[in-house]
Amino acid sequence: MGPSGCGKTTFLKIVGGLIPASSGTIQINGRNVVEPHPDFGIAFQQANLMPWRTILNNVLFPMEILRRSGTAAACRARELLALVGLEGFEQYYPSQLSGGMQQRVALCRALIHKPKLLLMDEPFGALDELTRMEMQDLLLGIRAKTGATVMFVTHSISEAVYISDVVVVFSKRPAVIADFIPIDLPYPRSAEIRYSPEFTELEHRAGRALGITR
Repeated sequence: MGPSGCGKTTFLKIVGGLIPASSGTIQINGRNVVEPHPDFGIAFQQANLMPWRTILNNVLFPMEILRRSGTAAACRARELLALVGLEGFEQYYPSQLSGGMQQRVALCRALIHKPKLLLMDEPFGALDELTRMEMQDLLLGIRAKTGATVMFVTHSISEAVYISDVVVVFSKRPAVIADFIPIDLPYPRSAEIRYSPEFTELEHRAGRALGITR
């Protein structure tokens, strides 16, 4: 997390191999990232679903690109949709779903090919607070079941603390790492933990790194 314009999204795109770094290197498991990798999944702030495709076919789109579509892929897509509470909506179209439901579809699409690394750029930023909290719990549940590593960009201090193992705070431009905050809160996490002294102190530390509090 960090101030607007500090380079969070740019950094995420470099990690994903979508744009080249102007200097330095990005390594994952000892290998330089120089292009998009099939083991990565990406979810953006907007769901970016294709309006002419059904929900099921939107989820299956990455498998078509990878030429791995078929019965097994369709079964996994249905399983993912059931996991996020969208069983029965497979033949609906995006315009028939709420914003929160569309983001659930986008999450399924990002997970369909079983990525080892999931890159998420403020995917819940446009949602109302209740839906956002539900999506945070959903993401934690999916991560626990899939074992994927998640790199998540957010402007919300509370969200960063709640969903993370580590919060990395960027400074204003030119960005440097202002703080590296381990989140030693137990799993599974629940809404009650948001009101604990430990949670509040972690929020304060992140706020201080951002220059919001002292």
